[in-house]
Amino acid sequence: MTVTAAYWAFMLTDGALRMLVLLHFHTLGFSPVQLAYLFLLYEIAGVVTNLSAGWIAARFGLTATLYMGLSLQVVALLALTQLDPAWSITASVVFVMLVQGLSGVAKDLAKMSSKSAVKILAPAAGGGLFRWVAILTGSKNAVKGSGFLLGAVSLAVFGFVPSVLMMAAVLFVILIGVMIGMPKGLPVGRKDAKFSEVFSKNRNINWLSAARLFLFGARDVWFVVGIPIYFYAVLSDGSTEGNRTAFFMIGTFMAVWTILYGIIQGSAPRILKATSRTEAEILALAKRWVGLLIIVPAFLAGLVWLVPEPSNVLTATIVLGLLVFGGIFAVNSALHSFLILSFTDVKRVTMDVGFYYMANATGRLVGTVLSGFTYQIGGLPLCIGTAAVMIGISWLGTAQLKTRASSVVEV
Repeated sequence: MTVTAAYWAFMLTDGALRMLVLLHFHTLGFSPVQLAYLFLLYEIAGVVTNLSAGWIAARFGLTATLYMGLSLQVVALLALTQLDPAWSITASVVFVMLVQGLSGVAKDLAKMSSKSAVKILAPAAGGGLFRWVAILTGSKNAVKGSGFLLGAVSLAVFGFVPSVLMMAAVLFVILIGVMIGMPKGLPVGRKDAKFSEVFSKNRNINWLSAARLFLFGARDVWFVVGIPIYFYAVLSDGSTEGNRTAFFMIGTFMAVWTILYGIIQGSAPRILKATSRTEAEILALAKRWVGLLIIVPAFLAGLVWLVPEPSNVLTATIVLGLLVFGGIFAVNSALHSFLILSFTDVKRVTMDVGFYYMANATGRLVGTVLSGFTYQIGGLPLCIGTAAVMIGISWLGTAQLKTRASSVVEV
């Protein structure tokens, strides 16, 4: 419960900060590619951090990496308040990239710590592992979705700097509370942990990581820049009041999408009736659900390409289609989150989870870069069409996963 509370607090500020930065700098005239640059170092930092965080946790303990993640996020928020409106666009982009990079380090330290703790603390009986990893991951995404709405609303009501300061203050208070209230039970680290152990020799973990890379790239290729900017163009007339309305509507969509995603992800064990399935059946489900996901972006890309003029009907169809995408995506993500913990063991859990989330962060990095470029080159059809191609590649990676044994596994 303490680990989950810390993770929730972090992800609330993470979602709010992303929306604040995206919308604030879009109103300042940044192009889609420049907006993508703002998040570039955030995702690069995630790749590097996840690769090393597993070793750091194995060496110094999970509580140390969790506290470090929360502390760095407070520092990143405070640093962002020093942004000077008089700076040039280049200086602003570089500064925000650096701050976002620090936030990316913080996020992945907190994520790796929380996910690894589930493997160690989840009860072994009654489907404990699948149920608890689904609850933690699903609730995290619901909280992050609330953060999207919080960020958009606070930007419209309070402005950029006051919003960031409030988040830093709240997160600092929560950090102190977690440090005081954290019970014993998480590994404290082992002195003989070697960095070379980070790279997995487990075939399934390597293929699952590759599938995860393209799965999350397929989401962020439209989620990070494409859809928010498309909706802003449709909803805002350029006035102050129009901007506020657009901020609220975009924040609401991003929040609803992410919250729905989180709810379905948390419910995945019940949706899949997975309590006593064999590992072979779980792998078959993973292949089936990622194949189903390809259909949605392929349909939406074709629709937006055939009907290029925005209309209420088209916008409603896009919203509905992306919500369906979110539901199917959530089940895929839950299956991946279970499989990585099932394939690893307690001794290697922080390193395998770190390696897996390194691939996740690489996918987000690729998706973030492509989101700005594909939208600027080909608009929303190219954004969403690229997502369909990436999901197809994820399916190829998932198809390589093999069962370890034919016996029933605990999920």
